[in-house]
Amino acid sequence: MAEIDARPEDLLKQRLGRISYRAWRRGFREADMVLGPFVDQVGPTLSEAELDELEHLLNEEDQYLYAWIIEKEPTPPEFDGPMLARIRAFMRKHVAAEVAKGIG
Repeated sequence: MAEIDARPEDLLKQRLGRISYRAWRRGFREADMVLGPFVDQVGPTLSEAELDELEHLLNEEDQYLYAWIIEKEPTPPEFDGPMLARIRAFMRKHVAAEVAKGIG
């Protein structure tokens, strides 16, 4: 009943919270370290349609999703879209920044 009366910005905040939880707690550490920071940093800027696309990706099994992100395995056409491209670009930048700090 509370969601019916909630403001759109509150519903968006709740949705982002659920997405963030799923991104950080994949059960596959490498995926967590890409998807968690991506959602934290980029998630608030995404449109409803982009959030739909992100959730579609998050519904996939970790080993497949991470293999697509690092381009170890071919990505099925239905997942190879703008959101996966953004995640890949974020990962390259994020990993490079961490390496520059002395990690790895």
